[in-house]
Amino acid sequence: MTTIGRTQSPAPVAQGPSRLARGIRRVALHASVIGLMVFWLIPTIGLLVNSFRSADAVSSSGWWNGLLPPTALSLDNYASVIGQSGIVDAFVNSLFITIPATVIPIMVAAFAAYAFSWMNFPGRNILFVAFVGLLVVPLQTTLIPILRLFATLGINGQFLAVWLAHTGYGLPFAVYLLRNFMGSLPREVFESAAIDGASPVVSFIRLALPMSIPAIAALAIFQFLFVWNDLLVALTYIGAANSENLPLTVAVSNLVSSLGDGWQLLGAAAFLSMALPLAVFFALQRYFVRGITGGAVKG
Repeated sequence: MTTIGRTQSPAPVAQGPSRLARGIRRVALHASVIGLMVFWLIPTIGLLVNSFRSADAVSSSGWWNGLLPPTALSLDNYASVIGQSGIVDAFVNSLFITIPATVIPIMVAAFAAYAFSWMNFPGRNILFVAFVGLLVVPLQTTLIPILRLFATLGINGQFLAVWLAHTGYGLPFAVYLLRNFMGSLPREVFESAAIDGASPVVSFIRLALPMSIPAIAALAIFQFLFVWNDLLVALTYIGAANSENLPLTVAVSNLVSSLGDGWQLLGAAAFLSMALPLAVFFALQRYFVRGITGGAVKG
């Protein structure tokens, strides 16, 4: 016997996570991130506290004792570092090395990235893969051959040698990052510019460069930090050939004598050398994530 007019109850609708569960997950996520951040910062905080303490205090107790009363923190280490002969000149040398060694590879890489992204020429993909493949070449294997080349050219010990070296070392990654970012730009923009009669140079200057500012800023952060913190390249290509051109990293390493004297100054010197890179990073940080993620979406 068939029942007429019988209605079937609707299937239960799957309920999403409750507001309380989402809140708990959010709190747990933020607590984990904050915990990892604090754990990561502990060595840096310890180094910062010890940079304000005397050598005897650092040797006799842990850095956390410097935060307990009575505190004996002072600026003596910083005054000693700034008062060292050659520190100011080394800081200026680092600026002379870092600024051109950051600007030159970015300019060259921008032209190359545009060509690899929007210009057709024979062997484009093979050349790009070979160029980016230079990333796997260890930097140390190139020091002696390039040093001999610079000595033959007579530029060993000059700023030009370090500029050229850092340009060569930074170009593969710079081209890779900028090419991926420029390759993800809207094709319609460049096609419209070509229809309007714009040459590749005009499209590069007026379209590709302005739209690639996030990637260029992110690359500038990477390159600036790499060159500013570099010790090996500057010491190899300048070294004893011209001690007047040595950068800040070499001057900081020379604060400690062969017998270990002056080690208490390294913390203060490290934070003084970090001031400018931190300023550059915070000035360009709004472009950092956009540049990195934009350069990773297209191969």
